Amino acid sequence: MKPHPLVISVLQKVNKFIPTWRIVPGQDIIDAAFRQPEIRAQVRANPYCYKGRLRLNTANELLNTSLEVEQRLHEVSLPFLVLHGGEDKVTDKAVSQQLYNDAASSDKSFKLYPGMWHGLLYGELPENIEIVFADIIGWLNQRSEFGNSRLERELKLQDDEIPILKHK
Repeated sequence: MKPHPLVISVLQKVNKFIPTWRIVPGQDIIDAAFRQPEIRAQVRANPYCYKGRLRLNTANELLNTSLEVEQRLHEVSLPFLVLHGGEDKVTDKAVSQQLYNDAASSDKSFKLYPGMWHGLLYGELPENIEIVFADIIGWLNQRSEFGNSRLERELKLQDDEIPILKHK
């Protein structure tokens, strides 16, 4: 949902003078994120869910942070799983793919769900939500079997390197 560069330039200039102005253009995230109309209604009814336009400075900081994170994707070294809806209109699947491609991690997975929207775990069709949860649980289970997880291997290496003091 990155705006056109001309829009960004104008808004950054205005931000210097009126940072609290709620003028940032954008689509209705709720309509774009959740496939199920009843979930959209629940989100709209939630008094804790902000539904207004972003303030200029908030949008500017989000943009700057996103750009910095994008430049540092190669530093990601922990295991991770990226899940992305093929019909996501909120976030760009190319950035998720870029994270997968650029990350230094040797244990990384990317799963694109054709036809699914942004709200993979809330707002999708129930059968789709089950597929996504099954994939998450499967990914976690593969990494948590006794003696097989990276964490357990690293802890075992530390135990082998550090003598344990035994008390009688």
